[in-house]
Amino acid sequence: MGARPCGDDLGGLIVAYADTHAWTELDKMVRLELVCNSINHGKTLTIGASHGWVASLKEDGTLCLQDDINPYASYTDPKRIPLPPLVTLPHCQTKIITNVSMSSSSPEDDEDCVVAVKFLGPQLSFCKPAGKSRKPKWTSIKLENPCFYSSRVMFSKKHNMFRIPGSGGHLIRSWDPCNPSDDPKLQSVRFTNIPKLTNAEHNVMDSCSKSEHLVESRPTGETFLVKQYKQLAENDEGVAIMKTKFLRVYKLDDEGNAVQTRDMGDLVMFISMSEPFCVPSTSFPGMYTNNVYLYDYDENGYVDVAGTPFDMASAKGPLYSPYHIPPQDIGN
Repeated sequence: MGARPCGDDLGGLIVAYADTHAWTELDKMVRLELVCNSINHGKTLTIGASHGWVASLKEDGTLCLQDDINPYASYTDPKRIPLPPLVTLPHCQTKIITNVSMSSSSPEDDEDCVVAVKFLGPQLSFCKPAGKSRKPKWTSIKLENPCFYSSRVMFSKKHNMFRIPGSGGHLIRSWDPCNPSDDPKLQSVRFTNIPKLTNAEHNVMDSCSKSEHLVESRPTGETFLVKQYKQLAENDEGVAIMKTKFLRVYKLDDEGNAVQTRDMGDLVMFISMSEPFCVPSTSFPGMYTNNVYLYDYDENGYVDVAGTPFDMASAKGPLYSPYHIPPQDIGN
């Protein structure tokens, strides 16, 4: 996703549809600062996306939701939803944000829609943009366990909870979106039937940085825990990047049992700097079944869960808007 500059800090939106694997330039104009954080000297930063809404952060701590980069949103009347300035808890920070998640795709008119913002470190904040009973305000909690400091938050429609996997994936915290508290539900994860690795694989994995993703398949009701291993590498231009070397996908049941799988059936998984999701490949001819599509600042491509090892395509330059947008209900 990107934009071709057209003057006046605007650009023509460029998107790639996952079922065609081709870039398409649309007639839709977007502000360049939403697709490139170096524009406007970083005074407004794009910090994440969820349900096709992009979240931007201004220097004064004001967060704004907007649907500009959604190809199915209005071309002429983009929506803007400003949220109150962020409030920093003691011994926390709100400048570096891990990701943004929303409980629904209608933050402008769904009174129950909650926006969750996970910061690097212990702070997690919630806000209801369309709450009619009172003006929107932030409710923030402080995570005591450091294993959650760098984790990403996601919303589980199945459990109606915001959830965060801890480092290593052995713990999962969950919060009620309507009543987040400092004492959330805690689930322990047990990994079973773990395949043995060779010494060479162990050595490579020890040299990687690791991140965990909770991914919910709404079409099938399944939950997956994905472990992503990245290693320092160089792209074609000799620029240092973090490149995915291994990907482990686990099926997670309600009791916390995680079993590694190389068969997601008909599903295709999307992991990016937006909220992850799954779709059935049969509903979108052209997609590669049992694949995980990865889109990050340093890389863009897809891998077959059944194949190991795999080769991940790396980007030639920084990808400024690495967001997968889930299928949209264009009838609304």
